[in-house]
Amino acid sequence: MTEEIIIAGFGGQGVLSMGKILAYSGIMQNQEVSWMPSYGPEMRGGTANVTVILSDSRISSPYLNEFDTAIILNQQSMDKFEKSVKVGGTLIYDPNGITKHPTRTDITIYTIPATDEASRRGNARIFNMIVLGGFLKLKPVVEIENVMKGLEKSLPKRHHGMLPENREAILLGMEIIVKK
Repeated sequence: MTEEIIIAGFGGQGVLSMGKILAYSGIMQNQEVSWMPSYGPEMRGGTANVTVILSDSRISSPYLNEFDTAIILNQQSMDKFEKSVKVGGTLIYDPNGITKHPTRTDITIYTIPATDEASRRGNARIFNMIVLGGFLKLKPVVEIENVMKGLEKSLPKRHHGMLPENREAILLGMEIIVKK
């Protein structure tokens, strides 16, 4: 099993954190892992993306031109990465702020209203965990217990009190993802 993923959006949406949590989770499952972040100098508000590869066998290169799954969180990322999803691959996106929706017919497309759900709960910080939950429902490449361990490892100790809330957000994401 090898899953090649791109997660892309604005800095501050938790793009890099999602990738790091997936990478830690893969390590907990003894998978081979690659985590390669990319972001502009402006960070928060600028564009950011991260490539994550999880595999049962050795990863030959962290550089990819095509992905099994793209998780898209803003229009600039949609414009840039929709065409990079492999034929037969998966594209997941939050429709909030997307003005030009994906049109490909050779991939499977899902929407996840994570912005709306995080807003409804009054906590924008769970946005990325909602998205991660949707991804994990479709592609259970790591077990949720390892995701929680990865989350604990990547969060500063002062935020460990939020772990139960993050777990609920992951489970919520698994419920609300919808095929387009």
